[in-house]
Amino acid sequence: MPNSPAQRQPARRRRTLIAAAGLGLTACQDGGGSRAHDRPRPSAASRLPAPAPGAACTPEMLRFHARTVRHRTHRLLLSVTNNSDRRCDFAAQPYPLLRLGVRQRAVAPAIGPSNPGTVVTLAPGHTAFAGITTSDGTRARRERISQFGLALARHTVPCQVGLDSGPAVRVDPQTARVTYWQTRRAAALKW
Repeated sequence: MPNSPAQRQPARRRRTLIAAAGLGLTACQDGGGSRAHDRPRPSAASRLPAPAPGAACTPEMLRFHARTVRHRTHRLLLSVTNNSDRRCDFAAQPYPLLRLGVRQRAVAPAIGPSNPGTVVTLAPGHTAFAGITTSDGTRARRERISQFGLALARHTVPCQVGLDSGPAVRVDPQTARVTYWQTRRAAALKW
């Protein structure tokens, strides 16, 4: 049979993945594009209720930036700024879940010693940081990326974060690592 359920399954899965990727592309607010004061404000009736103090940070609350680090080979700095009017924290997921390339099967593991030992909380307007090691430098075959997937919780669709400037960077998804969220830039770059 040409239209058996077994034959329709791959097409349905492909459509689902494309739809999920499209949702992910719109979820992150990166440094590019429009600024908060340039965007039209929603009416009071259409606004979502604000999260309770100490609620988990969500992509809609944050502005993301990713950039290369001068004089540090294989390093990126990820920064997230709380654009909402409420505090939020990373208690549920203490490090960003990154997908740095199409060949990466699992998220980049955290650098264990970078764990600050406390939950990182962001007040409105404050920023948290994570250092990304894109490769350990031992493998010759690496892919180039100019954006990557980032999730703030397991089992959620990752949003796409683009690099702020410069050319695409080379990554080795097999050896890439990420720090836990840090409150200071220097702490994220230490590892």
